[in-house]
Amino acid sequence: MLGNGVVGILSESSNKWERRVPLTPSHCARLLHGGKDKTGISRIIVQPSTKRIHHDALYQDVGCEISDDLSDCGLILGIKQPKIEMILPDKAYAFFSHTHKAQKENMPLLDKILAERGSLYDYELIVGEHGARLLAFGKFAGRAGLVDFLHGLGLRYLSLGYSTPFLSLGESYMYSSLAAAKAAVISVGEEIASQGLPAGICPLVFVFTGSGNVSLGAQEVFKLLPHSFVDPNKLPELFKMGKDVSQPARASNRVFQVYGCVVTCQDMVQNKDSTKPFDKADYYAHPEHYNPIFHERIAPYASVIVNCMYWEKRFPRLLSNEQLQELMRKGCPLVGLCDITCDIGGSLECVNQTTSIDSPFFRYDPCNNSYSQDLEGSGLICSSVDILPTEFAKEASQHFGDILSEFVGYLASTIDIKQLPSHLRRACIAHRGVLTSLYEYIPRMLKSDTEEISENPENSQSNKKKYNILVSLSGHLFDKFLINEALDIIEAAGGSFHLVKCQVGQSSKAMSYSELEVGADDKAVLDQIIDSLTSIAKPNENNGFLDNQTNKLSLIIGKVQEMETEKENRTTERKTGVLILGAGRVCQPAAKLLASIGTNSSPQWYKTFLQDDSEELNDVHVIVASLYLKDAEETIEGIPNATAVQLDVQDHVSLFNYISQVEVVISLLPPSCHIIVANACLEMKRQRMLV
Repeated sequence: MLGNGVVGILSESSNKWERRVPLTPSHCARLLHGGKDKTGISRIIVQPSTKRIHHDALYQDVGCEISDDLSDCGLILGIKQPKIEMILPDKAYAFFSHTHKAQKENMPLLDKILAERGSLYDYELIVGEHGARLLAFGKFAGRAGLVDFLHGLGLRYLSLGYSTPFLSLGESYMYSSLAAAKAAVISVGEEIASQGLPAGICPLVFVFTGSGNVSLGAQEVFKLLPHSFVDPNKLPELFKMGKDVSQPARASNRVFQVYGCVVTCQDMVQNKDSTKPFDKADYYAHPEHYNPIFHERIAPYASVIVNCMYWEKRFPRLLSNEQLQELMRKGCPLVGLCDITCDIGGSLECVNQTTSIDSPFFRYDPCNNSYSQDLEGSGLICSSVDILPTEFAKEASQHFGDILSEFVGYLASTIDIKQLPSHLRRACIAHRGVLTSLYEYIPRMLKSDTEEISENPENSQSNKKKYNILVSLSGHLFDKFLINEALDIIEAAGGSFHLVKCQVGQSSKAMSYSELEVGADDKAVLDQIIDSLTSIAKPNENNGFLDNQTNKLSLIIGKVQEMETEKENRTTERKTGVLILGAGRVCQPAAKLLASIGTNSSPQWYKTFLQDDSEELNDVHVIVASLYLKDAEETIEGIPNATAVQLDVQDHVSLFNYISQVEVVISLLPPSCHIIVANACLEMKRQRMLV
């Protein structure tokens, strides 16, 4: 059936709000009326749907067939992943599959396509000459996200005792079109310009993170209001003017505009070495060299933070819960967080849940670390809707179909993928039940013992080679297929790898990050692997490898570890380790006390706690772990036999790894984190934990 020119359009089943379509009736009309000789498409069969933004009758009017049966189709199109039972044999599918980064939750779908001898094209992988994704909804997410938040802002300010023009604004989906929603925002802006905002909530400052399509879409809506943009460095001056900012406005107790501020990573962190300027390439390669400053220099002046920037765990958070608590204690004017990126537990730590279109907000109170679903009471309102573009389903579908219709004919009429243009060929994950060469890394990654290590790190030693090294890779690992090249190098040399960590970029501009434990029984083989890996990256002076224009790969090499023989293991003296989680004031005296316990000075209470009958114990090694490495380093300063590490307890793989190295765990974290640590200790069979 492949290449027969018959196209099917799925009825979306992933979410009740998903109303978008890959092709609108007008796109279908052009493809059908253009003739198969020109478009490659002879028929279009549309599954019936009562919630789709375009009614079935509109498709039927332009010559499409309406039927649940897509068995005649060679190519079947959708937006989101279909249900597994909807996959038919010997078909080509195109949708956002979220499988090319070996996402475990979507592997059953990929397995089903392979089992049914199907082909799979992923829209996310269709990129242009300059590496930019051709099919994306970023701007629509930004537009819908800000409209929704302005609606919530009106409700929130009302609960705080302020009537504002935002109260008349509805949510995005309530408008018949994007133009209608924009007209409503313009109307709000006109009211602000004529009647003003209460001085008690001004200056009203919207901080936008990032400069990509999501941020641009949000700013597009913001600019419909009477506004001024402020440079990040000028925010303090805006607040110093405060009461003097507009004497005429103050006389009437109103302010007649809002303020915007766009920040990027250089406004969020600074080099630990104050003599060095911010270097973006160095920051992406070595985030550990940088300290967070957003909470000190930007957040204190923000009324609303509109988060549009992708984040990975190796980077400092935009705002931690602890930082939010401190900001609110100091009287920060922050009233809400609009997290359009929807990174749960990500750069905004308090955003611990997604929200829905029909219930887009929750309230977080930093003072007592509590969550509520209403907008009344103290704290911040937060939004984190993960399918925002579908709120403007008509315009989003038109934009998407304008691009897809240009090359859907190739996908519908081609039998041999070698005949496809390169940008489409590279987007083919599977063809006729077999993974294409570019995506052969997917099962290789899944077969690595990531899950085994995370569930039982104690057993991971048995899988190690004699020589092992930790290799950190960052860059466009998946969209540029560099992960394939790296794994090929390791396996071709006869080495092995275990995937320890994998943080994947969610846009064409965002880089991915992976940590691989590379092993070999011969040190010469391991050296050869490292040499080959470094050959595909550009060396720098800091023992790492920065991006070059061709490969865009960064590489950090750890230290070679040699496994001890069984005889050496038997004769090695027993070592005791303690992991202290946290870096507050209590941590330093605790670390000092524990590090002072040695062979001849082990107190009885400590031996009893360890349930150890040995007369002697070796020196105790203390590991102090904090979310910020600098805090941990300051805690252990001057303490022998102590190590500082950076650790986010939400990162379960890293948490298990450090727990596996010790016999005692001491949690000096906020109470809400104790349960996470306790569960990890139980899974690791560590029964000695102090809180």
